[in-house]
Amino acid sequence: MSEHYYTSKPSARHDLHRLEETLRGHKLILETDAGVFSKKGIDFGSKLLIETMAITPNANALDVGCGYGPIGLSSALLARDGHVTMVDINERAVELARRNAVLNQIANVTVLQSDRLEAVESKKFDVVLTNPPIRAGKEIVHSIFEQAHQVLVPGGTLWVVIQKKQGAPSAYAKLESLFAAVEEVERDRGYWILKATKG
Repeated sequence: MSEHYYTSKPSARHDLHRLEETLRGHKLILETDAGVFSKKGIDFGSKLLIETMAITPNANALDVGCGYGPIGLSSALLARDGHVTMVDINERAVELARRNAVLNQIANVTVLQSDRLEAVESKKFDVVLTNPPIRAGKEIVHSIFEQAHQVLVPGGTLWVVIQKKQGAPSAYAKLESLFAAVEEVERDRGYWILKATKG
């Protein structure tokens, strides 16, 4: 199998692109590169999550598997009086996300290289957002859900986008085993947006 984006040091040759997208009413300029997820354009699942997620102006949010940053940066624009931490195992994605924050003059973000939530396990968040790395396998995805539950404050929410054919029903069941309440907030083109609330 060829290398995929869930790796700390992608070996793919650099192939920089620049995208312009309007998300939740904000125009973003995003640099992408080979070796990161959805490099040619923001994938439908991420867009659906961005359009659906509920982020308050003072939220302290976490974007797990941030890639080059569309979900986390969109969250930061909504949480204008809060802060967004963005994590990814892929060092190329982390560097791009940092550059894209500067490019869009978004200052209320911190971008960290992290295997899942390792780098933030001592912190607490109001909201966790993830378009999980399905190709890394169910065990990795479900461990992200477990770690998200640990770092959320009581009443905090985890927002997940996942395709039905790539494990949405089993993801829902896993979330139900961890969280006080789980709901399917949106469904479109085979993608589910799941919201799990910590008790």
